Amino acid sequence: MTPRKRRRLIIGLAGLACLGAAAALVLTSLGDQLVFFLSPTEIVTKAPPPNQRVRVGGLVEQGSVSRSADGTTVTFKITDLTTSLPVTYHGLLPALFREGQGVVAEGNRQQDGSLLAAEVLAKHDETYMPKEVVEALKASGRWKEGDPVPATAHPGTTSPGNQGTAKP
Repeated sequence: MTPRKRRRLIIGLAGLACLGAAAALVLTSLGDQLVFFLSPTEIVTKAPPPNQRVRVGGLVEQGSVSRSADGTTVTFKITDLTTSLPVTYHGLLPALFREGQGVVAEGNRQQDGSLLAAEVLAKHDETYMPKEVVEALKASGRWKEGDPVPATAHPGTTSPGNQGTAKP
């Protein structure tokens, strides 16, 4: 092998090593930021490890919202019409948050299986439901686009009316 070819080979291998190191750094830093979307049923069946950050979507279960005396701590249940998941949130809820509406909560799963939410997102108008929530409800086989949420789908719930369709 001539010295010129050897030098090109060394430069090429050094470039690949640098590229591999950069890719490893990016993947490592992204690994800490990844948040997986799960439905309440998936949280119960898959049981992600405690303190893992997850995003849970569904409907706020009727009659489940409870506010503390100080007004900053709210507990409620998110349901996918099959399973309910207790959620605790410290802070101010979005103005559109109410029972029977679509919501996405992001936070850490606790030892008891509940969710300590760091962020709660509510739908922004009457015709929008987050894409993940619509998919989870459709996957449960209990809700179809354009249909009202069934009143008997989950014990203790009442029909909140037509939830609308997901916008792209």
